[in-house]
Amino acid sequence: MMRSSQSISSTMACSPTAAAFACLLVAAVFLASPATAAEYVKYKDPKQPINERVDDLLSRMTLEEKIGQMSQIERANATTEVIENVLSGGGSVPSEKATASVWQKMVTAMQKAALKTRLGIPIIYGIDAVHGNNNVYNATIFPHNVALGATRDPNLVKRIGEATAHEARATGIPYTFAPCVAVCRDPRWGRCYESYGEDTRLVQLMTSNMVTGLQGDVPAKHPKGVPFVGGPKKVAGCAKHFVGDGGTQRGINENNTVMSFHDLMRIHMPPYDNAVIKGISTVMISYSSFNGVKMHENKFLITDTLKNKMNFRGFVITDWQAVDRITNPPHKHYYHSIQETIHAGIDMVMIPYDYPEFVADLVKQVKQGQIKLDRVNDAVSRILRVKFAMGLFEDPLPDPRLTKELGAQEHRALAREAVRKSLVLLKNGKKGEKPMLPLPKKAKKILVAGSHAHDLGNQCGGWTIKWQGESGNNLTGVGTTILEAIKKAVSKNTSVEYSERPDKDDLTKSANDYEYAVVAVGEPPYAETAGDNQNLTVPSPGAEVIKDVCGVMKCVVLVVSGRPLVIHPYVDYMDALVAAWLPGTEGQGVTDVLFGDYGFTGKLPRTWFKSVDQLPMNYGDKRYDPLFPFGYGLSTKAAGSHN
Repeated sequence: MMRSSQSISSTMACSPTAAAFACLLVAAVFLASPATAAEYVKYKDPKQPINERVDDLLSRMTLEEKIGQMSQIERANATTEVIENVLSGGGSVPSEKATASVWQKMVTAMQKAALKTRLGIPIIYGIDAVHGNNNVYNATIFPHNVALGATRDPNLVKRIGEATAHEARATGIPYTFAPCVAVCRDPRWGRCYESYGEDTRLVQLMTSNMVTGLQGDVPAKHPKGVPFVGGPKKVAGCAKHFVGDGGTQRGINENNTVMSFHDLMRIHMPPYDNAVIKGISTVMISYSSFNGVKMHENKFLITDTLKNKMNFRGFVITDWQAVDRITNPPHKHYYHSIQETIHAGIDMVMIPYDYPEFVADLVKQVKQGQIKLDRVNDAVSRILRVKFAMGLFEDPLPDPRLTKELGAQEHRALAREAVRKSLVLLKNGKKGEKPMLPLPKKAKKILVAGSHAHDLGNQCGGWTIKWQGESGNNLTGVGTTILEAIKKAVSKNTSVEYSERPDKDDLTKSANDYEYAVVAVGEPPYAETAGDNQNLTVPSPGAEVIKDVCGVMKCVVLVVSGRPLVIHPYVDYMDALVAAWLPGTEGQGVTDVLFGDYGFTGKLPRTWFKSVDQLPMNYGDKRYDPLFPFGYGLSTKAAGSHN
C-alpha cells in the first residue's frame, strides 16, 4: 500500500504511495449519551461467543456509526467526534526519533477518546511493520522478504513474525499491514523485494509461518477463515495485495495482470488460502487490475472467491485512497466508485483526507437503497469480529511493560541469524583456482570498497523509517554496517582500508599491498512505483568499482539489492560473488559467513537472469536460460578456529 501521514478510521489500512507507513485506524464516531452503568451489555461480556457479541453491538449502532467503522481517516483529522480507527502513514511518527513510550502515549490518548464514545468501540491502530517495526527509531530492522525466501527456513520466519509482533506491541500498536504474500514474477517490479520469491510453494510456506508468528498458532479445531489473534503480545496481520500484484505486465506497479483465471488461481491465489487457513485477520486489496478490471471493484474475486469460496471471515481493506484511484483522473465519478467498491465486497475504506464526502455519499446511497444495508452490516460485522478476536474490548490500552521489547538484543541476534542464512554464494573462486571464501581474518591489509559497504540506509532499503527509505547512517538509530562488521571480524592486527570509490590509478600502484578486497555495491533505497526499473543495471559507479578493484586484486563482490541485477558482464572479474539482498541493520550477519564462522546455506528465491531481454523468466518456463537458476546457491562449511 502507499504511505503518507497518519490516518484514522474504524479499522486500518495502508497504501503504496507516498505516506501510509504506520497505519492507525480511527472510524468516524458520532457521540451520544452513554449507556446506563447498571445495564447488562452483552457485547461487553467476554464470556459470550464472539458472533453473539458482534450481533448485539451491531443491533445498537446507527447507520452513521456503522459507516464510521468502515472509514479510515488521516490522524491529523481525528477529533473526539471522529475517532474509531487510525492509520500512521509511511514516515508518519508522533515526533522525530520517538521512543516506544511516546508511541504508546499517542495510541493511549486516541484509544481513551474512542472508549468515551457512546458505544465505547476501541480503535485499531495499524502500522506497516513489514521487516520489523520498521517505521520506528531504534527498532530491529530485519532483512526484507526476498532475503527470508532465500533462507528456506520457515521456523526462522515464524520467529521473526513473533519478534515483529513484540516490537509493534512495544509501541502500543496491535495491527500490522503484513505479510506481503505476492508471488513476484518479474524483478522489474518495484515491490519485488517484498515478495518471498517467484515460486508459489515457497511463498505459501513463508506466508503460513509469518502469519502464525505475527498472530499466533490457530487452535486445532479453529474454523477456517475465522480471524485469530493469540493474546496481548500478538498482532492482527494483513495479507496483501489481493490478488496478482506480482504478475503485472512488465513488472509495472499497479498495472494490469493478464492471465487466465486458472493461472491466477494456480500462481497467485494459494498464499491467500494459506493465510486464511492460519486465521489471517485482514486482507488488503491491490491497486492493480486483473484482465482490465480494477481489483478494488472485482466482486467475483473479493466476494465470490475470497469471502464465499475460501470462507474468509475477517475484513477486507482498501489500499491508500484506492476508491479515488479506480478512475483516471482520480476521484472522478467518486459517488459511483464508492458504490462499486462496497458492492465488490470492500469492508473498510482508507480515505485519509476526504472522509466527510465519503461518509455523506455512503449514508445517502444506503438510505436511497443504492447500497443495501445488509452489505453494510456484513462489513461492520467483519470489522467488529476482528476487534473482538484481538481482545481490544477487554484490553484496549498499550502495556508499558513491553516498551523494552523495541530493539531488544535477542531480536537483533535473530536478525543477524536471518542475514547469515539469507546470503547466497553464487561464485567461489575462479576456474582452476582454490575457493576464495571463507576469507582469512588474519590478513595484513585488506580493502573495503563500494557504495554499500558503509551505509545502513542502503542495507535496509525502502520501508525503513521513511516510506522510501534513505541512504546514510543517520536513519535507524541502531545497526552495524558491513564495513563496521568487517572491522569487528578481522584480527586486531589487520589493517582495514575503506574507500567508497577508489581511484583507479592508486589501485594499480597499491594493489599488491592488499591480500584481498570486499566490494559492496547495489541499489539505493526505494519503495513501490519509485522502484520500477526496466533496465536493472548495477547503479553507477558500481560496475566501475567492480572492474577497477577486481581487475587488480582478489575480490569478493556483495550485491546489496532487492532483486537480481545485470551482473553477467562482470562475473569473470570476480573471485567470489554473494547475493546479500537487503539485510537490514545487522551487518555482522554478513561477516559471520564471509569469514567462516558459519557456512553459506542460502538458495536463490528468484531466477538470476543474464539480460533484461529475457524477462519475465521464471523457474519452469519453457525458455529458461538463466545466469543462476532458482534454488541455486553454493555451500561452505564453518572454517573453525584456524581462521
